[in-house]
Amino acid sequence: MRKLKNFGTYAFLTIVSFISIFPLYWMIAASTNNSTDILGGRLLPGSHLVTNLTNLLSQQNVGRAFGNSLFYSCILSILSLLVCSIAGYGFEIYHNKAKDTLMSILLLAMMVPFAATLIPLFKLFTGLHLQSTWIAYVLPTISTPFLIMLFRQSARSFPTEIIEAARIDGLSELKIFVTIFIPTMKSTYAAAMTVTFMNAWNNYLWPKVIMMSDTSQTMPMLVANLSVGYSIDYGVLMLGVLICSLPTGILFLILQKSFANGIVGAVKG
Repeated sequence: MRKLKNFGTYAFLTIVSFISIFPLYWMIAASTNNSTDILGGRLLPGSHLVTNLTNLLSQQNVGRAFGNSLFYSCILSILSLLVCSIAGYGFEIYHNKAKDTLMSILLLAMMVPFAATLIPLFKLFTGLHLQSTWIAYVLPTISTPFLIMLFRQSARSFPTEIIEAARIDGLSELKIFVTIFIPTMKSTYAAAMTVTFMNAWNNYLWPKVIMMSDTSQTMPMLVANLSVGYSIDYGVLMLGVLICSLPTGILFLILQKSFANGIVGAVKG
């Protein structure tokens, strides 16, 4: 009976794993086929990878779009981690009722859809002549309630005795944060880095609105351009999607253990 139960469990997990990984496999296989094979339902890898890559590079400036996305995402991730970690640290370490009220207001802001603030943000940045700049890309999402809450929850598990001892030793509040808090919360930073980079890399709506020049095009915008027109080359489109998916996939594989530890640590805190 126990063996039968284990067999059923493993069979279920195998089926669920296959269903989960199949879209990824199909994306990779489709990037090596042409449109006829893809529309015909071919599931095996083909021999058109080089042709699709050549067509993609001839149609779009992939290098520039990839570089723009990487630059914008890295800048946003670094600044967002810095700002949100300081905010979360301050909310918990210098705790009082007023900060609890402010945190509640920030959490309520999570319920406001970004589309509701799109027009005011567009008018603001165009009025400041910042359209098509990395500043316009970064500023609207440099601080998010989710990341502030994540760092605040993690700071709850940070020993206050260490802070008091450091203050007695003469360390400033900034040195305590940089030399003690940041190294201790590596897993939280890894989790926040993963979430922030993925959101920044996959962001489409705001860059599409504010990045008006061709030189500021990002990878999601490039992929969207491949899917318009009277005749869509699905092989080229799937290759573009594959290239666009690689950085976030690689980052998650590298930081997945720290990501899990950081999320669990924040929940426990």
